[in-house]
Amino acid sequence: MPAFPAAAREALADTQLRRNLAHATGTIRGKRAAVVAEVAEWEELRLAGAAIKDNTLRRLDEHLLTLEAALRARGATVHWARDAREACDVVARIAREHGVDEVVKVKSMATQEIGLNEALAEHGVTAWETDLAELIVQLGDDLPSHILVPAIHRNRAEIREIFRREMATAGRPAPEGLTDDPAELAGAARLHLREKFLRAKMAVSGANFAVAESGTLVVVESEGNGRMCLTLPEVLVSVVGIEKVVPTWSDLDVFLQLLPRSSTGERMNPYTSTWSGTTPGDGPQEMHVVLLDNGRTRALADEIGRQALRCIRCSACLNVCPVYERTGGHAYGSVYPGPIGAILNPLLKGVGVDEQTDSLPYASSLCGACFEACPVRIDIPEVLVHLRSRVVDAQRGGPPKPEAVAMKAASWVLSDARRLGLAERGLSLAHRFGRRVLPGGRRGLSRLPWPGSLWTNARDLPAPPRESFRAWWRREKR
Repeated sequence: MPAFPAAAREALADTQLRRNLAHATGTIRGKRAAVVAEVAEWEELRLAGAAIKDNTLRRLDEHLLTLEAALRARGATVHWARDAREACDVVARIAREHGVDEVVKVKSMATQEIGLNEALAEHGVTAWETDLAELIVQLGDDLPSHILVPAIHRNRAEIREIFRREMATAGRPAPEGLTDDPAELAGAARLHLREKFLRAKMAVSGANFAVAESGTLVVVESEGNGRMCLTLPEVLVSVVGIEKVVPTWSDLDVFLQLLPRSSTGERMNPYTSTWSGTTPGDGPQEMHVVLLDNGRTRALADEIGRQALRCIRCSACLNVCPVYERTGGHAYGSVYPGPIGAILNPLLKGVGVDEQTDSLPYASSLCGACFEACPVRIDIPEVLVHLRSRVVDAQRGGPPKPEAVAMKAASWVLSDARRLGLAERGLSLAHRFGRRVLPGGRRGLSRLPWPGSLWTNARDLPAPPRESFRAWWRREKR
């Protein structure tokens, strides 16, 4: 994937994409604001959610061992996976042992993070997404653009064309005369998926939460496809990030209030499924849980960055982000887009690994809207600034970058009163060239020649004041 600036430039040229995003995020923002305003103690709930997550992360090892013991006691098999390859190998081995060539999936960010579909395909196993938005993305040979609404960048007409063109290649074709009416599109997806639900012998799920005290996994969803995946197949494999653990059911209560309001703008999500091991004659008769690290302990070791592991994947930060609203999720080059993706990806992968990951902490205006919307109070701007410093440290050595040269020059000027005075006189002359009028009536300079154009091509450059502060101070004889 290209670095964020290049990918964002391409996305900004797509007016249809920007129109779709503005409509969808604006609608979700309005719904969220309405239901959040109904809760008088919303700020207290946010504080409680953050405190529970922080306390859990401090004793994560103990809670994970408690979870493992409870799951085993209820008949589940627990696997530990240090990285994506280990997790994919576990799921592929289970599929081979049961002789299945297809599995159904309920939406799981963790399985997308590790590239499970592609890994299963290498073993001759096809993974079918059953969430409506995920189905649209899969049939369209596309990438998710949003954590909660992966097909947010598609409008109804585009979805209709994808269904008409691709459904027949993956199973039951789209009905004749399918229109772009939402009810008809949902009906077509329901008929298409029902065949797969009834045929599949194995399902793969994620989990929103894992309650340690009882060994219970929890999925919250809106369409009922998760309930079908979790109950119909004979074998169920759940891939769960280790940060999803909560100690007790009373802790879970807080998040079941925070999550639906922050994600879909609902007081309560339509389906909440919980499962703990196996029961003879009822539901899957074999259950596996893959507890996934894949960089989470790396993030946990970062004293400032570890707060990103509080994330409950509600996507509220995406819906308020001015950068995301204009570029969409693909520009972030990851399954985790938006402000949370801009910090989570470098924390999981590490900085200094590749240019694309290192560009993400800069994909923000630092306006702070994401922090205000986050239901577990992740201070994303603080982590972004922290990660920027780590990126700079990781890239030290070699030819200096223009920013480093500019900062060095500024340091040299500002460290000496005489040099500063000369610079102020030069800037006062530059005031005369400020002929543009910026928003607010302030005068601005035109675009600078290269390399200054790298800055002014995307930003306004206010004209310097006619008189410096020090000159004004002397004139006023203070």
